[in-house]
Amino acid sequence: MFPEKIALSDDDFTRVSRTVYDHCGINLKADKRELVQSRLAKLIRGSTFKCYSDYLDHVLSDSAQPDFVHFIDNLSTNLTSFFRESKHFDYLQQVLIPSLVSNAPSPERLRLRCWSAGCSSGEEPYSLAVTLAESIPSACRANVKILASDISSRMVRAAKEGCYPEKRLEGVASAIRTKYFESKAGTGERNFLARSELRKMLVFRQINLMQEWPVSSGIDFIFCRNVMIYFDKPTQERLVNRYYDVLSPGGMLFIGHSESLSGTKHRFNYIEPTIYQKK
Repeated sequence: MFPEKIALSDDDFTRVSRTVYDHCGINLKADKRELVQSRLAKLIRGSTFKCYSDYLDHVLSDSAQPDFVHFIDNLSTNLTSFFRESKHFDYLQQVLIPSLVSNAPSPERLRLRCWSAGCSSGEEPYSLAVTLAESIPSACRANVKILASDISSRMVRAAKEGCYPEKRLEGVASAIRTKYFESKAGTGERNFLARSELRKMLVFRQINLMQEWPVSSGIDFIFCRNVMIYFDKPTQERLVNRYYDVLSPGGMLFIGHSESLSGTKHRFNYIEPTIYQKK
């Protein structure tokens, strides 16, 4: 039986932090040590491993094995909410989407591609889908797609399911909730399921931002918010410039309100805090 009160050694924390950094660019600093220990303890609980080192010897032996994927999933931070940092959604609805619609050859020929990079449990991409649905007539949405990705396969599965307890939608206007989510019968807390008109716009993928992407161009805007805070400056710089390359001319990058591209070499034009545009 694993003794949960045992402390994570310096060497084991170094092994974890180095592996997570090399695999997905997340920089686990010393102040994350307690969090890492807590999450590792939950992973090991009930197993035959008697110490952290034994578990790490096993899980780090093969990055293709399910246990390694589970290890990465559980060391990812997944905090999100519907319409979080609402200024970005206001900008979409008031500025960017009207511009994209007006630049289309015709409303019926509108083609729009966006990416929620680091979608966690799905609140962000569904918020994007609602914003697009409210801004674009239904007859013009046939070629509107949102790529929703996360490094955690567990989060991608939850996001794809699109079912949320009522308390998770407390900040959503009742008219929007009624229009785009349907009540789902069940025991316990009331749940709400995203309606098909939102789901039609969404494509879910498990993507490691440090590895190959399924897109190479043609993206109109990217939401990568509160993701880069876990990366060091060189990793942020590489990621931001890869985003630049996949965006269409005039495409937009939205980052979190706790983030900044200050001190990062990039080619974007600054629009306003946390909003940048490809030249």
